Amino acid sequence: MSRGGGCCPPMDLLRSEAMQLVQVIIPAESARLAVSNLGDIGLLQFKDLNADKSPFQRAYAAQIKRCGEMARKLRFFKEQMSKATILISPTQFSGAPLEIGDLEIKLGEFEAELTEVNTNNRKLQRTYNELVEYSVLLEKTGEFFYSAQRSAAEQQREMVADQSGDSSLESPLLHQEMVIDPSKQVKLGSLIGLVPKQKAMAFERILYRATRGNMLLRQESVDESIIDPQSGEEAVKNYFVIFYSGERAKSKILKICDAFGANRYPFPEDLATQLHTIQEVSGKVSELKATVEIGLAHRDGILKNIASEYEEWNNLLKKEKAIYHTLNMFSLDVTKKCLVAEGWSPVFATSQVQDALHRATTGSNSQVGCIFQILNTQESPPTYFQTNKFTSSFQDIVDAYGIASYQEVNPGLFTIVTFPFLFAVMFGDWGHGICIFLTALYLIIREKKLASQKLDDIVEIMFAGRYVILIMSLFSIYTGLIYNEFFSVPFELFGKSAYACHDPSCGDATTEGLVRVGQTYPFGVDPVWHGSRSELPFLNSLKMKMSILLGIAQMNLGIVLSFFNAKYFKNTVNVWYQFVPQLIFLNSLFGYLSLLIIIKWCTGSKADLYHIMIYMFLSPTDDIGENQLFPGQRIVQLVLLLLALVSVPWMLFPKPLFLKKQHEQVAHLS
Repeated sequence: MSRGGGCCPPMDLLRSEAMQLVQVIIPAESARLAVSNLGDIGLLQFKDLNADKSPFQRAYAAQIKRCGEMARKLRFFKEQMSKATILISPTQFSGAPLEIGDLEIKLGEFEAELTEVNTNNRKLQRTYNELVEYSVLLEKTGEFFYSAQRSAAEQQREMVADQSGDSSLESPLLHQEMVIDPSKQVKLGSLIGLVPKQKAMAFERILYRATRGNMLLRQESVDESIIDPQSGEEAVKNYFVIFYSGERAKSKILKICDAFGANRYPFPEDLATQLHTIQEVSGKVSELKATVEIGLAHRDGILKNIASEYEEWNNLLKKEKAIYHTLNMFSLDVTKKCLVAEGWSPVFATSQVQDALHRATTGSNSQVGCIFQILNTQESPPTYFQTNKFTSSFQDIVDAYGIASYQEVNPGLFTIVTFPFLFAVMFGDWGHGICIFLTALYLIIREKKLASQKLDDIVEIMFAGRYVILIMSLFSIYTGLIYNEFFSVPFELFGKSAYACHDPSCGDATTEGLVRVGQTYPFGVDPVWHGSRSELPFLNSLKMKMSILLGIAQMNLGIVLSFFNAKYFKNTVNVWYQFVPQLIFLNSLFGYLSLLIIIKWCTGSKADLYHIMIYMFLSPTDDIGENQLFPGQRIVQLVLLLLALVSVPWMLFPKPLFLKKQHEQVAHLS
């Protein structure tokens, strides 16, 4: 485990802190405050003394359930704020600390008020949507009935005109047919409503089949989309008018309407009543719209009050829940008046832990103080590195791959240099490096303000690694100067190029015709290489070979650190059967390759290193020929190959045999 402290706390990053197993006996009345104080300093890692119990059998299960209920209310508030597009304010702690009991009451009041407001708003919104739908239906259906009545009136006038004309032989017969006994007339009923457009065809088909065609359906699409009162979602609908005969047909039609989600509304047949209903509905729509807006404004006001304190409540609740989770790891003594806890603490933190326990006793007005004592144990302690805001990011990088065992050499110390430098080898451009440097510098200058704000995920990651980014940018500027690249453009910063053209043939981006006219370029790559035909072969070869050297150097560093670990723990088996063969194997092959690269750079030889390394294994006794870089190279390669072959069984077999022997001796003694 690691912990970020102040700017420059006393620390030793080379090895983890010395740890001790401690036992703390805390009176029940001061247990909560004691755990809170210990959590603030973060220097005691408790052991779970109730591992055999389920979460519901532990002493503080009720308190955790209570915290869970408050967390549910906070999630409800967050969901409501998200729907209302209200942003949570950054963390702003009020002057007086809020107690968990007061928070529970406040959350309950806000939830009750918000639930009531939402319920009323939903009812009002549903009524408003129904009235809007009804007003649209009245308008469309009114047009339909008006056109139908006008068409019927015209037909009636034509019929009267025909009857009042000259009579013919057929006139008496037709007149008899048109005069029908009023007692035999069938009165038709009607239903109007709205149905979703995607269900309109199926709706019409089912109606026809259910009534066996004894109904008349007229439906048309509504131009604008309507919010459905039932679902509250926007939908495209058709209005319909159904004419039927008989109560049995009406019953079937009503059931089909309910099945298809068709909303039905009353429609007055009298024209004057229709106009009055339309005016009345329009007035109610305007009133309800204003009422709904007032209700939403009231809800937003409640949510804004919650948003201003949400982060403070959330942090308090998280802390409270963590306290009770920790208390559930303690065991009760026989009298059930004290809690017994065990945990690991750094040796240097003894006084701080005791001070936190003393403050808990004083703050809770307990008559009995807490007891702190150190236990002797053979258990392996956890690893703890005390870090600050600069080193914590580098330590997190190492911990992401694996945490060093207790008192082992910490790779995080070397990562402070190696990680940014290896990044810069890949990202060598001093123009881009300056941009990254300015970004990191801004994050560092504004770190106090940014630390108190809620940041986006990407910005938060950048802010957490601001010092890593700063060092990476400095190394990028350095390697960019070596590569002589400023946004991939070379500059003659440290002097003139060592080469010049002696004829026009070298002016078309080639190295042909270049002659050396001056001293070697003093620092980095000569700018003449950029833009030449040999740029890619030259720079790729340079960077690849440099990467090999740096990679093998880092691998050797890891092996050397294993030697210091073995020496510290007085483990001679690891020294002779792990460190030595690993060092021989690595440097017999890859260390030799690094040596060849350096010799080739120094001598300017055109030897093929791929050929040398491949035939070192395939034909170790053959003559090297033109690829020879130094006298006696073939003998050296034979010796190195033999050492590499010997080191493999040296690494694999002796150590497991020694460990097996030690295990058998321990088992025999026990």
